[in-house]
Amino acid sequence: MSDRLLPLEEALAAVLAGVGAVTETETLAPEDALGRVLAQDVVAQTSLPPWDNAAMDGFAVRGEDVAAASEERPVRLALVGEVRAGIAVDAAMGPGTAIRIATGAPMPPGADTVVQLELTTPFAADGTPGPRGRETTGPVPAHVLVHERVDLGNAIRAAGTDVHAGVVVARAGTVVTSAVVSLAAGVGMGQVVVRRRPVAAILPTGDELRRPGEPLGPAGIPDANGPGLRALARDAGADVVDLGIAVDVLEDVEERLRRGVAAADVVIVSGGVSMGPYDVVKLAFERVGHVDLWKVAIQPGKPFAFGRARVPGTDRDVLLLGLPGNPVSSFVTFELFARPVLRRLAGHTVLQRPTDRAVLEEPVSKSQGRRGFQRVIAVRDEAGMPVRDAQGRVRVRLAGGQGGQGSHVISALAAADALAVIPEVYATTEPGLEVELRWLDRS
Repeated sequence: MSDRLLPLEEALAAVLAGVGAVTETETLAPEDALGRVLAQDVVAQTSLPPWDNAAMDGFAVRGEDVAAASEERPVRLALVGEVRAGIAVDAAMGPGTAIRIATGAPMPPGADTVVQLELTTPFAADGTPGPRGRETTGPVPAHVLVHERVDLGNAIRAAGTDVHAGVVVARAGTVVTSAVVSLAAGVGMGQVVVRRRPVAAILPTGDELRRPGEPLGPAGIPDANGPGLRALARDAGADVVDLGIAVDVLEDVEERLRRGVAAADVVIVSGGVSMGPYDVVKLAFERVGHVDLWKVAIQPGKPFAFGRARVPGTDRDVLLLGLPGNPVSSFVTFELFARPVLRRLAGHTVLQRPTDRAVLEEPVSKSQGRRGFQRVIAVRDEAGMPVRDAQGRVRVRLAGGQGGQGSHVISALAAADALAVIPEVYATTEPGLEVELRWLDRS
């Protein structure tokens, strides 16, 4: 391993080089495709709206019949039926007639305008007037008075004013959001074609690790990395293969790695990537593929292993990522390297978390020459919203309290809203420093 500290951008570019979106696709109902990336364009199967329809409750009329209506000289129209949403129109209009219509109902033949209920007074067959305004219940009145002039085409949603049949409404490469689900379903698409999820195989290593809930014995610790990395991989859009926990024995790590290579697009290992006598991950990587062990100029998470392994009997390579064993270091290096890889494999073009500007409210110490990723909490107002200063910067303070920012302090990580990015030039900072902010899951 070279003593050279690689800049983050150089290391990430090397990891992403040659990584493209998976080519395999799946055909799913739009709502089942939520969060996936479209592999084919979505083409409207029907126009929206499919036909002219009423934009509000009222009376479908001929516009010329009500063009001169006023409070002093209301226009009387004879009712010839009604039409509700979801019911085919079975009545036609003639001069001096109207049809009661509900919001969303198709316009009847001959009608070109809707008069809203508020401008009318209904009359029963015996001439008894009903209440003026929003009278939508009971039998259809015999007549209706229109008390105000209404423009031709009033309150009509014309066919195709939203979408025309045959047009592309969502391009391949679009992320399926809840709005895209609604759009695809609304234009008649019962299924959409999306890229399959990438598969990440997760392997924590260490003689000391025990599955959460198991007895620890005299020297065990609960495995935080396995569950944490599996959760991070799912959050990044991947399916997950659990390779269990490997002990610090080369043969055990190698056997589990080979299982991961056979089943996944990316194998992510935590622990064992330093140069200690029991750090066997690099050797295992070299047995199943080829690997580089780097020192990346970041804190936490300096040691990082990256390589590729060929799937036996194929021309397909699987990425090998070796992360540090300390939980916070493992989390940060996943965010910086594994998450962009998984998102690119899934077909996303936006690979990183949302960024922002922040201002530190307290001093920070770190190693000079390494870019720091400090776990921070946003100062929030009574409504829970982040507080910003006059320059629009989020005010942040360090997470963790007395526990500090050590790479073993999981409580600070769990409390954090974001990662504050401290440039390499600093060893210590003063309050008031502006920094880049990378938001995490909390809002």
